[in-house]
Amino acid sequence: MKKIVSALFMALFCLVSGVMSAQTDKVVRILSIGNSFSEDAVEQHLHDIVVADGKEVIIGNMYIGGCSLKKHLTNARENKPAYRYRKIGLDGKKVTVKGFTLEQALADEPWDYVSLQQQSGRSGQYETWEASLPALLEYVKARVPKKTKMMLHQTWAYASDSGHKQFKNYDNDQMTMYNAIVDAVNRAAKLTGIKIIIPCGTAVQNARTTIFNGTMTRDGYHLHKPYGRYTAACTWYEKIFRKNVIGNTYQPKGMTQEQCLAAQKSAHAAVRKPNKVTRIR
Repeated sequence: MKKIVSALFMALFCLVSGVMSAQTDKVVRILSIGNSFSEDAVEQHLHDIVVADGKEVIIGNMYIGGCSLKKHLTNARENKPAYRYRKIGLDGKKVTVKGFTLEQALADEPWDYVSLQQQSGRSGQYETWEASLPALLEYVKARVPKKTKMMLHQTWAYASDSGHKQFKNYDNDQMTMYNAIVDAVNRAAKLTGIKIIIPCGTAVQNARTTIFNGTMTRDGYHLHKPYGRYTAACTWYEKIFRKNVIGNTYQPKGMTQEQCLAAQKSAHAAVRKPNKVTRIR
C-alpha cells in the first residue's frame, strides 16, 4: 500500500512539476542595459501590450540617466553598483533596487533577450559604438545563457526645435540625426554580429507623419507621455514577439483609439522597413 501511495505521490509531483515548468517556459524575459531612453521604451506600456496578447513577460531595465556605452563598459569592468535596477514582474508591478551591478542583473534571470544602446546624443556617431560595444558585448555574453539573444536599441532623433546640447552634433537637424542613428546602429550590428535591432528611431519618425505631427517628445528628446512611449513599446513588442501589433487591445490611459492605431501602424511599418521613414495614413 505504501509503495502504491508513494508511486502516486511521485506521479503527481512529476505532473505538477511539468506544469510549472511549462508555465515558466512561456515567460519571455527581457533585460535592457540603457538609460532614460530605455526607460521611455520598456518601463511603461510593454508589459501591458504583451499581457493583452495573452503572453507573459518579465522586464528589467538597468538605469543610469544619460549613460553611454563607455560608461556601461567601465561599470562592468569595475563591477560598480551604479545602477537602479527596475524590474517589472509577471504581475506588472515595478520594483526598483538601487546600487545594483551589471553582473547582478545578468544573473538575476535566465534572460531571453538583452538589449544595449548608446547615449542619445552619441547614437549617430559610429566611432563611439566601435570603441565600447564589442568589449561590453563580450562581457554580457559571458554572463548569460547561450540561448540569450542580443539586441541593439535604435533610439530616436530629437525634436526639430530641441534645445539638447548634443543636437549640434547633427547641425540641429532632425533628419540628419535620424539618418546618422540608422547608419551607426546598422554598422554596429554588423561589427558585432548582433542580428536584432529594435527600430524605435524609425517608429518615432514614422509617427511624426501622423496625427501626432511633430509632438513625439515631451522636452525635445524624451518621449511624450503616453503616445511617444506607447509607440516605442509597440515597436519592442512586434520585433521581439514577431506578431503584428496592429489591433492589440491594450489602450493606455489618455490615448484615443485613433491615436493607438497611429502608434501601432508607425511601429509595424518600422519593423517592416527599419531603415527608412514610412508615411502613415
